[in-house]
Amino acid sequence: MIHAKLHTISAILLCAVVLLSETRLAEAQDKAIVQKDVPVKMRDGVILRADVLLPQSEGKFPVLVYRTPYGKDNAPKSWTTFPKAVARGYAVVIQDVRGRYASDGEFDAYKNEGRDGYDTIEWAAAQPWSNGNVGTFGLSYPGAVQWLAAIENPPHLKAMVPAMTFSTPRNFFYSGGVFDGSWIDWIWFNIAPDVRKRKHLDGPKTYKEASETWKMGHERLQNFLPLRELPDFKQAAPFYYEWLAHPPADSWWDWAELRGKYDRVHCAVLNISGWYDEAYGPDGATTNFNGLLAARKGEKDPRTRTIIGPWTHGELERTKAGDLDFGPDAKVNYDEIILRWMDHYVKGVDNGVEREKPVRIFVMGDNKWRDEDSWPPRRSEAKDYVLNAGSKKGGGTLLEYLSHFSSSYSELLPDPAHPVTDPYEAFGARDYKSLEGRDDVLVFDSFPFERDMEVTGPIQATIYASADVPDFDLWVRILDVWPDGHAFNLMSPGLDVLRASYRNGSLKPELLEPGNIYELKLDRMLTSNVFKAGHKIRMQISGAFFPHFSRNLQTGESEVTSSKTRVGHIRIYHWNDTLSSVTLSVTPQ
Repeated sequence: MIHAKLHTISAILLCAVVLLSETRLAEAQDKAIVQKDVPVKMRDGVILRADVLLPQSEGKFPVLVYRTPYGKDNAPKSWTTFPKAVARGYAVVIQDVRGRYASDGEFDAYKNEGRDGYDTIEWAAAQPWSNGNVGTFGLSYPGAVQWLAAIENPPHLKAMVPAMTFSTPRNFFYSGGVFDGSWIDWIWFNIAPDVRKRKHLDGPKTYKEASETWKMGHERLQNFLPLRELPDFKQAAPFYYEWLAHPPADSWWDWAELRGKYDRVHCAVLNISGWYDEAYGPDGATTNFNGLLAARKGEKDPRTRTIIGPWTHGELERTKAGDLDFGPDAKVNYDEIILRWMDHYVKGVDNGVEREKPVRIFVMGDNKWRDEDSWPPRRSEAKDYVLNAGSKKGGGTLLEYLSHFSSSYSELLPDPAHPVTDPYEAFGARDYKSLEGRDDVLVFDSFPFERDMEVTGPIQATIYASADVPDFDLWVRILDVWPDGHAFNLMSPGLDVLRASYRNGSLKPELLEPGNIYELKLDRMLTSNVFKAGHKIRMQISGAFFPHFSRNLQTGESEVTSSKTRVGHIRIYHWNDTLSSVTLSVTPQ
């Protein structure tokens, strides 16, 4: 999404940003020649506007391009990269994307960023102050625009650093066949206010006004059914309704698909994400990395790398994610990571970047960085844990073997009218102990580990299930249970959900026959975590995790077009040929 989700930043952090903004702007102006609102003409004649920051020395400079929907005037208030890049000898272009703030045209989220990004990069390369070598950087939406431009193959793009962004619309606009509900708050906070201001529409026109109205009305927005009938974005964000009209497997989404297009990308790419980033982030950082390696097989320097820290979205320079502090090594110098990559692949500086291992991950639990030759690490080995339960309610245990004392199934009763709801607003490591003991949640725990066990790599859950409803959503969340009972998640919600009717990734829903048992595979989860001695692994199963993703109505009808709901009885099997399990990537320490 950005998904920027600026509303999740605390009020204290926002105040800090405001206090620092004047200092950063002054610093940028002291060290740079600033050209405001420079027109950049797109191929269709629409004018986008950019601020250009130039070093005070004479000559031609390599160029770094930053494109944003959040206001080019706001960017130097939020990030310190710009003045540092100018001091390092780069020209910097900060541009409002089409239809946002100073730029002309209509904003159609993400849709125009490929062509507009290409045109902007080639414009920057042709300017009299440019030496023709261009790099791009940015996080979230400013990360996504880089990939969408790169697959258009602009000839002067030498390097990019896309952080915390996606690989496929199937894990971005949707996930596991379920529409991402946080697009509502993204539009409400980050997009709609400026559109209302530009078009003189009713409703909040500033971030502050949006925050106040959100407090009073967010439950209506998030609970509204059918989704396509929500009136609030009809004029401010018509693209939202177009997204809803196209299911995840629709070929309409091909414009946003990166997978299968890596051979079109010829620049050096540094991927960045966090384990507690929006779920599409770590998937994007690893999928895009491996896709580029495959496309560049045989090259001496494949010119790609990936870094994944213990961070939430946009928080690379903090040690804390949610309720856990990962120690002083967790935070990094984001500016230096960007500029070091650019120095080598845009300027040609021999700084050793190309000789470093291509994967750098933060191993949670041990709370340390480690460099690897590949993702996942080649030495990781698959280890299965099977579900076991002595009764049909509540859940049971995770075992390395099938117990003959297990019941054949466990049952949960999800109710879309009263879904399992995340008790926390912001992402990060959170304690979900409170979800134990509910009728709509099953919990399966391993026995406490006698020694530390590291899980680094993909996690796959294979669940055998039946239902008395034609469809349901299956959430399988993996948690680290501490000796005191606290149960911390290892990732943000999104990669751990699958809509049963989307189990084969088909264009049209494949509804269930009551009583039939179906195999459901959730194969997109990933982490790097050491389960310390005395800790346990928990599998938490539910039929919803609201409001992050839309609710399955369990009637066979889509929540996009219908509002009627139905309570379901979902059976999870753990016996003989229908033995549900989870497969972990165990890494020798």
